[in-house]
Amino acid sequence: MASHSSLLIVLAVTCFVSLISPAFSQTCSTQNVLTTQKTPFQTCLDLPALDSYLHYTYNATNSSLSVAFVATPSRPTGWIAWAINPTGSGMVGSQAFVALRSGPGEAPVLKTYNITSYSSLVEGRLAFHFWDLRAEALSGNRVVIHTSVKVPAGEDSVNQVWQIGGNVTNGRIGVHPFAPANLGSTSVLRLTGSDAPAAAPGGASTTPPGQAGGPGNAGSMTTNVNLGVSLGVLALLGSIFVL
Repeated sequence: MASHSSLLIVLAVTCFVSLISPAFSQTCSTQNVLTTQKTPFQTCLDLPALDSYLHYTYNATNSSLSVAFVATPSRPTGWIAWAINPTGSGMVGSQAFVALRSGPGEAPVLKTYNITSYSSLVEGRLAFHFWDLRAEALSGNRVVIHTSVKVPAGEDSVNQVWQIGGNVTNGRIGVHPFAPANLGSTSVLRLTGSDAPAAAPGGASTTPPGQAGGPGNAGSMTTNVNLGVSLGVLALLGSIFVL
Protein backbone atom coordinates (compact mmCIF):
# COMPACT_ATOMS: atom_id res chain seq x y z
CA MET A 1 0.00 0.00 0.00
CA ALA A 2 2.85 2.36 0.89
CA SER A 3 4.63 1.68 -2.40
CA HIS A 4 1.38 2.26 -4.31
CA SER A 5 0.87 5.62 -2.58
CA SER A 6 4.50 6.60 -3.27
CA LEU A 7 4.03 5.86 -6.97
CA LEU A 8 0.89 8.00 -7.07
CA ILE A 9 2.74 10.85 -5.35
CA VAL A 10 5.57 10.72 -7.91
CA LEU A 11 3.11 10.70 -10.81
CA ALA A 12 1.09 13.57 -9.36
CA VAL A 13 4.17 15.74 -8.71
CA THR A 14 5.50 15.04 -12.22
CA CYS A 15 2.16 16.06 -13.70
CA PHE A 16 2.05 19.21 -11.58
CA VAL A 17 5.57 20.29 -12.59
CA SER A 18 4.85 19.64 -16.27
CA LEU A 19 1.82 21.91 -16.04
CA ILE A 20 3.55 24.72 -14.18
CA SER A 21 6.92 24.85 -15.97
CA PRO A 22 5.69 25.88 -19.45
CA ALA A 23 3.52 28.57 -17.91
CA PHE A 24 6.50 30.24 -16.26
CA SER A 25 8.88 29.91 -19.21
CA GLN A 26 9.62 33.35 -20.60
CA THR A 27 9.87 34.63 -24.14
CA CYS A 28 9.78 38.24 -25.27
CA SER A 29 6.18 37.75 -26.45
CA THR A 30 5.06 36.95 -22.87
CA GLN A 31 6.38 40.26 -21.52
CA ASN A 32 4.10 43.27 -21.25
CA VAL A 33 6.79 45.86 -22.00
CA LEU A 34 5.58 49.10 -23.63
CA THR A 35 7.12 52.23 -25.13
CA THR A 36 7.16 55.61 -23.40
CA GLN A 37 3.90 56.34 -25.26
CA LYS A 38 2.42 53.17 -23.67
CA THR A 39 2.17 51.40 -27.03
CA PRO A 40 3.64 48.01 -28.01
CA PHE A 41 7.07 47.90 -29.59
CA GLN A 42 7.27 47.01 -33.25
CA THR A 43 9.02 43.71 -32.59
CA CYS A 44 10.94 41.76 -29.96
CA LEU A 45 13.79 39.26 -29.88
CA ASP A 46 14.76 36.43 -27.56
CA LEU A 47 18.49 37.17 -27.48
CA PRO A 48 20.73 34.09 -27.86
CA ALA A 49 22.60 34.45 -24.55
CA LEU A 50 22.12 35.35 -20.87
CA ASP A 51 18.33 34.84 -20.79
CA SER A 52 17.87 38.36 -22.19
CA TYR A 53 15.29 40.02 -24.43
CA LEU A 54 15.09 43.10 -26.66
CA HIS A 55 11.93 44.99 -27.61
CA TYR A 56 12.49 47.63 -30.28
CA THR A 57 11.02 49.98 -32.87
CA TYR A 58 13.02 51.57 -35.69
CA ASN A 59 11.84 54.93 -37.03
CA ALA A 60 13.26 55.45 -40.52
CA THR A 61 11.90 59.00 -40.73
CA ASN A 62 14.25 60.41 -38.08
CA SER A 63 16.77 57.52 -37.92
CA SER A 64 16.00 56.64 -34.31
CA LEU A 65 15.82 53.34 -32.48
CA SER A 66 13.64 52.91 -29.38
CA VAL A 67 14.48 49.87 -27.24
CA ALA A 68 13.63 48.09 -24.02
CA PHE A 69 16.25 45.59 -22.88
CA VAL A 70 15.15 42.98 -20.32
CA ALA A 71 17.59 40.87 -18.28
CA THR A 72 18.31 39.55 -14.79
CA PRO A 73 21.49 40.56 -12.90
CA SER A 74 23.76 37.74 -11.72
CA ARG A 75 22.85 38.66 -8.13
CA PRO A 76 20.19 40.89 -6.50
CA THR A 77 22.92 43.54 -6.06
CA GLY A 78 24.12 43.23 -9.64
CA TRP A 79 23.79 45.00 -12.98
CA ILE A 80 22.65 44.62 -16.57
CA ALA A 81 23.85 46.47 -19.67
CA TRP A 82 22.83 47.01 -23.28
CA ALA A 83 25.12 48.75 -25.75
CA ILE A 84 25.71 49.72 -29.35
CA ASN A 85 29.24 49.41 -30.71
CA PRO A 86 29.67 51.90 -33.60
CA THR A 87 33.20 50.71 -34.43
CA GLY A 88 33.26 46.93 -33.92
CA SER A 89 31.38 43.83 -32.85
CA GLY A 90 32.82 43.24 -29.36
CA MET A 91 32.89 44.91 -25.97
CA VAL A 92 35.70 47.41 -26.61
CA GLY A 93 34.22 50.50 -28.23
CA SER A 94 30.73 49.81 -26.90
CA GLN A 95 28.54 52.73 -25.86
CA ALA A 96 26.66 51.18 -22.95
CA PHE A 97 23.58 51.86 -20.87
CA VAL A 98 23.95 50.20 -17.46
CA ALA A 99 21.28 49.65 -14.79
CA LEU A 100 22.65 48.65 -11.38
CA ARG A 101 21.32 47.84 -7.94
CA SER A 102 23.41 48.66 -4.88
CA GLY A 103 21.19 46.60 -2.55
CA PRO A 104 18.40 43.99 -2.67
CA GLY A 105 15.05 45.56 -3.48
CA GLU A 106 16.53 48.97 -4.32
CA ALA A 107 15.39 50.78 -7.46
CA PRO A 108 17.80 50.36 -10.39
CA VAL A 109 20.12 53.30 -11.12
CA LEU A 110 21.11 54.15 -14.70
CA LYS A 111 24.58 55.13 -15.88
CA THR A 112 26.35 55.40 -19.24
CA TYR A 113 29.75 53.91 -20.06
CA ASN A 114 32.07 54.51 -22.99
CA ILE A 115 34.04 51.25 -22.82
CA THR A 116 37.59 51.69 -24.06
CA SER A 117 39.18 48.50 -22.65
CA TYR A 118 38.32 45.23 -20.93
CA SER A 119 40.02 46.28 -17.70
CA SER A 120 38.66 49.83 -17.35
CA LEU A 121 34.96 50.36 -16.64
CA VAL A 122 34.51 54.09 -16.16
CA GLU A 123 31.40 56.21 -16.60
CA GLY A 124 31.47 58.51 -19.61
CA ARG A 125 29.56 60.36 -22.30
CA LEU A 126 28.29 58.36 -25.25
CA ALA A 127 29.20 58.96 -28.88
CA PHE A 128 25.57 59.40 -30.01
CA HIS A 129 22.46 61.25 -28.89
CA PHE A 130 19.94 59.43 -26.71
CA TRP A 131 16.74 60.33 -24.87
CA ASP A 132 13.84 58.82 -22.88
CA LEU A 133 16.37 56.95 -20.72
CA ARG A 134 14.87 55.19 -17.70
CA ALA A 135 14.95 51.86 -15.87
CA GLU A 136 12.33 49.82 -14.08
CA ALA A 137 12.24 46.70 -11.94
CA LEU A 138 10.08 43.70 -12.82
CA SER A 139 9.16 40.59 -10.89
CA GLY A 140 11.76 37.85 -10.51
CA ASN A 141 14.60 40.39 -10.04
CA ARG A 142 14.44 41.31 -13.74
CA VAL A 143 15.33 44.83 -14.83
CA VAL A 144 14.39 46.80 -17.95
CA ILE A 145 16.49 49.52 -19.60
CA HIS A 146 14.44 51.87 -21.79
CA THR A 147 16.03 54.36 -24.18
CA SER A 148 15.86 55.86 -27.66
CA VAL A 149 19.05 56.44 -29.64
CA LYS A 150 19.99 58.27 -32.82
CA VAL A 151 21.52 56.01 -35.48
CA PRO A 152 23.31 57.24 -38.62
CA ALA A 153 20.92 57.93 -41.49
CA GLY A 154 20.82 55.10 -43.99
CA GLU A 155 22.20 52.44 -41.64
CA ASP A 156 20.47 49.08 -42.05
CA SER A 157 21.93 47.48 -38.89
CA VAL A 158 23.81 48.15 -35.65
CA ASN A 159 26.18 46.01 -33.59
CA GLN A 160 24.57 45.32 -30.22
CA VAL A 161 26.27 44.03 -27.07
CA TRP A 162 24.54 43.04 -23.83
CA GLN A 163 25.81 41.82 -20.49
CA ILE A 164 24.95 40.96 -16.87
CA GLY A 165 27.09 41.08 -13.73
CA GLY A 166 26.82 40.61 -9.99
CA ASN A 167 29.45 42.93 -8.57
CA VAL A 168 28.53 46.50 -7.52
CA THR A 169 30.76 48.36 -5.04
CA ASN A 170 30.02 51.93 -3.94
CA GLY A 171 27.88 52.48 -7.01
CA ARG A 172 30.50 51.15 -9.43
CA ILE A 173 30.12 47.97 -11.45
CA GLY A 174 32.72 45.22 -11.47
CA VAL A 175 33.91 42.92 -14.24
CA HIS A 176 31.33 40.45 -15.52
CA PRO A 177 31.85 36.64 -15.48
CA PHE A 178 33.77 35.10 -18.37
CA ALA A 179 31.48 32.13 -18.99
CA PRO A 180 30.75 31.24 -22.64
CA ALA A 181 27.34 32.94 -22.47
CA ASN A 182 28.92 36.19 -21.25
CA LEU A 183 31.55 36.09 -23.99
CA GLY A 184 28.97 35.37 -26.69
CA SER A 185 26.47 38.13 -25.91
CA THR A 186 26.84 40.10 -29.15
CA SER A 187 24.89 40.17 -32.40
CA VAL A 188 23.92 42.31 -35.37
CA LEU A 189 20.54 44.00 -34.96
CA ARG A 190 18.91 44.39 -38.39
CA LEU A 191 16.92 47.60 -38.80
CA THR A 192 15.91 47.26 -42.45
CA GLY A 193 15.89 44.56 -45.10
CA SER A 194 14.08 41.27 -45.59
CA ASP A 195 15.06 39.92 -42.15
CA ALA A 196 13.97 43.05 -40.26
CA PRO A 197 10.48 44.38 -39.51
CA ALA A 198 9.09 47.16 -41.69
CA ALA A 199 9.91 50.66 -40.44
CA ALA A 200 7.28 52.31 -38.27
CA PRO A 201 7.50 56.09 -38.76
CA GLY A 202 5.14 56.82 -35.86
CA GLY A 203 6.59 54.31 -33.42
CA ALA A 204 9.54 56.10 -31.87
CA SER A 205 9.59 58.84 -29.28
CA THR A 206 9.64 62.48 -30.35
CA THR A 207 11.35 63.76 -27.20
CA PRO A 208 14.32 65.97 -28.24
CA PRO A 209 17.71 64.19 -28.12
CA GLY A 210 19.69 64.71 -24.94
CA GLN A 211 16.66 65.01 -22.65
CA ALA A 212 16.00 62.18 -20.24
CA GLY A 213 12.58 60.64 -20.52
CA GLY A 214 10.23 60.89 -17.56
CA PRO A 215 8.55 58.01 -15.74
CA GLY A 216 6.59 55.82 -18.09
CA ASN A 217 4.72 52.56 -17.98
CA ALA A 218 5.63 49.95 -15.42
CA GLY A 219 6.18 46.88 -17.57
CA SER A 220 5.41 43.54 -16.01
CA MET A 221 5.98 39.89 -16.70
CA THR A 222 2.84 37.93 -17.52
CA THR A 223 2.40 34.28 -16.61
CA ASN A 224 -0.53 32.13 -17.57
CA VAL A 225 -1.14 29.24 -15.24
CA ASN A 226 -4.07 26.91 -15.62
CA LEU A 227 -5.23 27.26 -12.03
CA GLY A 228 -8.15 24.90 -12.40
CA VAL A 229 -5.98 21.98 -13.48
CA SER A 230 -3.24 22.88 -10.99
CA LEU A 231 -5.69 22.98 -8.08
CA GLY A 232 -7.03 19.63 -9.22
CA VAL A 233 -3.54 18.15 -9.01
CA LEU A 234 -3.09 19.65 -5.54
CA ALA A 235 -6.38 18.09 -4.47
CA LEU A 236 -5.14 14.73 -5.77
CA LEU A 237 -1.96 15.11 -3.73
CA GLY A 238 -4.02 15.90 -0.64
CA SER A 239 -6.20 12.83 -1.09
CA ILE A 240 -3.10 10.64 -1.44
CA PHE A 241 -1.64 11.89 1.83
CA VAL A 242 -4.98 11.32 3.57
CA LEU A 243 -4.92 7.73 2.38
